[in-house]
Amino acid sequence: MRGNNFIRGPATMFFALACAIMARPALADAQEELTYAKHVAPILQENCQVCHQPGSIAPMSLMTFEAVKRYAPRIREKVSQRVMPPWHIDRSVGVQEFKNDRGLTDEELETLVAWLDGDMPYGDEADLPPAPDFPDGSEWQFKEQFGRPPDLVVKSDPYTLAAKTQDKWFRPLTETGLTEERWVKAIEIRPSWPDGRSVVHHTLAFLVQQEDPDEMSEATAALATSSRSMGGPGLFMEWAVGKVGEIFPDGAGKLMLPGSRISWEVHYHAIGREVEDSYVELGLWFYPKDEVPENRTRLRYFNATGDDLDIAPGKIAVTQDFYTLRWPARLENFQPHMHMRGKAMSMTAIYPDGRKEILSQVSNFQWNWHVNYIYADHAAPLLPAGTTLAFTAWHDNTPENPNNPDHTQWVGWGDRTIDEMAHAWVDVTYITEEQYAAEIARREALAQEQETKEGGKR
Repeated sequence: MRGNNFIRGPATMFFALACAIMARPALADAQEELTYAKHVAPILQENCQVCHQPGSIAPMSLMTFEAVKRYAPRIREKVSQRVMPPWHIDRSVGVQEFKNDRGLTDEELETLVAWLDGDMPYGDEADLPPAPDFPDGSEWQFKEQFGRPPDLVVKSDPYTLAAKTQDKWFRPLTETGLTEERWVKAIEIRPSWPDGRSVVHHTLAFLVQQEDPDEMSEATAALATSSRSMGGPGLFMEWAVGKVGEIFPDGAGKLMLPGSRISWEVHYHAIGREVEDSYVELGLWFYPKDEVPENRTRLRYFNATGDDLDIAPGKIAVTQDFYTLRWPARLENFQPHMHMRGKAMSMTAIYPDGRKEILSQVSNFQWNWHVNYIYADHAAPLLPAGTTLAFTAWHDNTPENPNNPDHTQWVGWGDRTIDEMAHAWVDVTYITEEQYAAEIARREALAQEQETKEGGKR
């Protein structure tokens, strides 16, 4: 997969992009002067202010012209390096159509950097867009989309975290209260607001229930062969900063049975002050009772390190692991998970005929943002039975890595943020051979129709 050039790829592409942007003249061919009111404010409203506002998770507010000017050097650094907004998918390879794309377009980035490099004029106040109505962080984010709050909320036991302490892993067990079988259309996880959000690093929610195994559920349990694979059929949902939840495509969902329970694993980290009674909530939106999805989606844990991870001091390490799909499948998302030395991760399909295709790659991984890249329905990878998924991870344990806490240390696998790991969370929807063939035919027809339309415009 591109050999040694690819090993250097994430850092090289990152540096080249930053240099190209920093060296670019300020829109020499622009027809009008760039202003905050007309050009910059809309970009910030659309991509930045949802987090950069008072009481939210960002370190400073960018709600006013004065604040943007004050933090201009910092803004320029982060956006030119494509660290912010937190959308780190490599735009040069793989699927590029997502339901939740929050990244700046090339044009938006060029406009913003050009304005920051200039005199940063305010412009005409009449050009300023109206203040946006941002979602309330204390409310369920999927509520507006479904037109109702969750049909069921499952809440973990409370936990009090000391001001200064080692990382903690809290593992309570919670009854769901379900008395009948229900199919899940969407899942949202949220730590308690606002303090819980500041101390919860990530959360795993496992579905515990008694069910008769079918052929597919037995195979999915055996799919991940690594000794650290913990994501069998019972893994229900994962949450980390940068993720809200999952809305499953029509015709797919997750099955909950009567008497089911949620087993939590909540990773807490101290922030210098005590946080009392923090908890995590799981919100569930169900399909109507008379609507049974054709396919069941399972959240898979795909390791990218084999059974061992051993990173030498001052070195870049590359690891890889492989998983073969026994049935046709649609991949709903790609979410890399690494820690402070994580640099890049790719997911590649090796088809039964030997052909290889990079499905997705993050070349500028940021350990404090675990973004879930959710594929658009028509672009979600559709893979035949026998396809092997290759997950490759790069760790940078050199002094050039600004996130590296100590490049003189050997680093191995561990749950603490100063340790390392590398895996991807991927929702896999297994489908039948007939469904696979029908979907392939449908996509080919759509592609042909689009090609005909574009040809007619020429």
